[in-house]
Amino acid sequence: MRLVLLGAPGSGKGTQAARLKDALGVPHISTGDLLRAEVAAGSALGLQAKAVMERGELVSDQILLGMLEDRLSRPDTSVGFILDGYPRNLAQANALDGLLERIGQPVDLAVQLDVGTELLIQRIASRAQLEGRSDDNPESVRNRLRVYTDQTAPVIDYYRERGKLACVFGVGDMDEVFARILKAVRGSAA
Repeated sequence: MRLVLLGAPGSGKGTQAARLKDALGVPHISTGDLLRAEVAAGSALGLQAKAVMERGELVSDQILLGMLEDRLSRPDTSVGFILDGYPRNLAQANALDGLLERIGQPVDLAVQLDVGTELLIQRIASRAQLEGRSDDNPESVRNRLRVYTDQTAPVIDYYRERGKLACVFGVGDMDEVFARILKAVRGSAA
């Protein structure tokens, strides 16, 4: 099963991806983790990304796609994968589809975790308190949610138009949300 997890910051993507990894027996690929690992390893792409980040710029789609291509070429992804944090915009969605078609592993399903804005703000504020993060204040969170709405939300329509979208209500007990996701995933494989 090849999945893309979509959802605003605080929607539970990372938490649910870790659980799905075990349930489906496929790797969880977080672009943030992948980027940090490539930089730490000092790979060619990691060095390019480090130089960009040291200038205070965003890592280009081309660098991220190169890292993803390298990661998806490893044997553990032959049975599938869960992408978390990518694609974040329509250009990335198109580039990802091109890459996956080229390597013969097209996306089976995009799962959107649907959570209301006020609850997202509460979740992130709570997480910030637990982790001692000052950058997750209500105004910065609202700004991140605006960016998500402007750039990432259109990716939801991209997958909907291709018949590859499952919207899952992301509110409730973690086990309840996980059960909803599994039902959507297993329903798409039928």
